[in-house]
Amino acid sequence: MKINQAEIVISAVGPDQYPKAPMPELALSGRSNVGKSSFINKILNRKQLARTSQKPGKTQTLNFYLINEAFHFVDVPGYGFAKVSKAERAAWGRMMETYFQEREQLQAVVQLIDMRHSPTSDDVMMYEWLKHLEIPVILIATKADKIPKGKHQKHLKEIKNKLNYDSEDYLIPFSAETAQGKEEAWKAIRSFL
Repeated sequence: MKINQAEIVISAVGPDQYPKAPMPELALSGRSNVGKSSFINKILNRKQLARTSQKPGKTQTLNFYLINEAFHFVDVPGYGFAKVSKAERAAWGRMMETYFQEREQLQAVVQLIDMRHSPTSDDVMMYEWLKHLEIPVILIATKADKIPKGKHQKHLKEIKNKLNYDSEDYLIPFSAETAQGKEEAWKAIRSFL
């Protein structure tokens, strides 16, 4: 997909701040440190649109990115990050729950999982919750370049088994370094627009 325009339009903490436009939205979810910002920057061909950080847990709001004046990517706070207070984590949880359960524009969730490791209990819980809410999921297995190509299938099988993967969802190995999986990711995203 040719990206002519991509910009962050608002960082929201509640429904009253969400963009009013009725355009489709895809939420980006994943454990802190899984490479969400790198995914956003690579897929949109932008160097620093989403700020990458060495410190996990940087995203603390729902960040709405307007793409080609046609749809939004919504970057949600990373889960599984321990260095914030329980109260803060609970507030993020409520903010995300409200968004996932009530936002009519939400078409699918892009859930990022680190391909190098077995999915965490937080990854499993998030995937199960999205399936419970009947939200389609595009699973992006990040950091694929860190694993020899010959071992990709083994790692993908591990992800499928651990998540109790629904074959109607997508599972795409992806690398922000080499752009592996970029075309497949766009194909999956376009199917929800």
